Amino acid sequence: MEKEDARYQTLEQLHERRKQVIRLHKKGIKVMQIVAMSGLSHPTVRATIDLFEAGGWTNLRTAPRGRIKGDGRVLIAAQEKALQRMIIDKRPGQLRLNFTGPEQ
Repeated sequence: MEKEDARYQTLEQLHERRKQVIRLHKKGIKVMQIVAMSGLSHPTVRATIDLFEAGGWTNLRTAPRGRIKGDGRVLIAAQEKALQRMIIDKRPGQLRLNFTGPEQ
């Protein structure tokens, strides 16, 4: 089976694959056979089994990915819009940004 990139799967799909790994493990199938059957990597299969053994089925739930929208922002929305408008309306030399060359 060809390995799939899990980054492009939904959280529900990832959860189903983890459940599949555990069902196969409970049937007594060895880790390397599960790797071959599922298309997951050895570290992923091993980590899934370890998670299950540490906390059961509830431990297999996948956590949401990425940052929360707006997390780490310094400016408020109005300040962002004003800054964007300033940059759009002028050339870099007019703004006297330090990375620009002499204005022509």
